[in-house]
Amino acid sequence: MRAAAILGPGNVARALAQFQRLAGAEWTSLLEQADVAVIFGGDGTIHRHLSELVELEVPVLVVPCGSGNDFARALGIKTLRDSAQAFRQFASDGSNLRSIDLGLICQPNNANPRYFCCVAGVGIDGNIAARANRLPQWLRGSVGYAISAPPEFIRFAPWPMKVSTNGTLASPQPTILAAVANAAAFGGGMKIAPRANLSDGKLDLCVVRGMSVFKLFCLFPTVYFGRHLGFEEVEYSQTDSLRIDCEYPIDVYADGEFICKTPVTFGIAPGALRVISVEPI
Repeated sequence: MRAAAILGPGNVARALAQFQRLAGAEWTSLLEQADVAVIFGGDGTIHRHLSELVELEVPVLVVPCGSGNDFARALGIKTLRDSAQAFRQFASDGSNLRSIDLGLICQPNNANPRYFCCVAGVGIDGNIAARANRLPQWLRGSVGYAISAPPEFIRFAPWPMKVSTNGTLASPQPTILAAVANAAAFGGGMKIAPRANLSDGKLDLCVVRGMSVFKLFCLFPTVYFGRHLGFEEVEYSQTDSLRIDCEYPIDVYADGEFICKTPVTFGIAPGALRVISVEPI
């Protein structure tokens, strides 16, 4: 079983050595010759390699070494030991290999869409993600997002945003966040789309309309448990495609990474990525 290691930023040498000890992988330096790509990193590292992994059709195993690790958790992988167990299962009988969907981000006048694995956001999420990305590595993840959010709540003003689904035209409404989800969580465990499924061929759309700063502070902790859907300002639906337009261009983030600015269109690529999970499928 030949494995190619993809290393994220930071010191992952210890994780690589521990994984090797537990999994006994045979390494190759060429991804094209690998039976599995083992990614030592978080959502951002996965995001940056999605196009290549889809093109090569190489099965992906994640070793959670990043700040958020939301994608790994969506696959049932919480620790390095989980990853090693999944590798051994895959090498044994391949029963825990599955195909999952990826989200697509399309820009006007750009024929090459960008894949994303977890959640794309337009609105306050971009401001929070940008602030969190400036923190030291050890402060990022759920803690980084949590401490970066309150300052943005205070200074943020809702944008008039048009969120049009499945080709329908929408009128602009004051909006704090439009989250387009392939997986349930982002920001290190925030369940912004608690009903999302990696294999249902749909995008989950969570739109948070304008509300008072006090109410936004009240909503924020409920997102970690997926209970924000009870707020009247929160709209939740599923769709095949959508477009977001704003009065002026604002940032679009996905998997914690800056992608582009609005206007932007989102779609779904069913079964685009082969992944290795903890349990047999």
